[in-house]
Amino acid sequence: QVQLVESGGGLAQPGGSLRLSCAASGSIFSINVMGWYRQVPGKQRELVANITSDGSTSYADFVKGRFFISRDNAKNTVTLQMNKLKPDDTAVYYCNADIVSTEYLSGAYYYIVNNKWGQGTQVTVSS
Repeated sequence: QVQLVESGGGLAQPGGSLRLSCAASGSIFSINVMGWYRQVPGKQRELVANITSDGSTSYADFVKGRFFISRDNAKNTVTLQMNKLKPDDTAVYYCNADIVSTEYLSGAYYYIVNNKWGQGTQVTVSS
């Protein structure tokens, strides 16, 4: 069983910073894209940023220049550094990853890709 566990959410003042971390554990061969999404009540979950296994990054326009995503492939972790926080950044933040595992079936090994979500961590930006 593979799981993603987030940490680092909490309360920050406008203009402040928070750092979110996500660790993948379990039967992992490799991890393709890792990313962070966020969701507020009544709205769809939206992509914040993602990063490929070779370090290519992509950011939503509303966080460009303020948030920075990084990963440690050896530790199977992804981090989101959030700076210059705004009240509009208040949301539940979710870690997401495409995790590659191997399975032995009928005499052969197969690569299986599963998309996994973390449980979410609350980020509140308020004075």
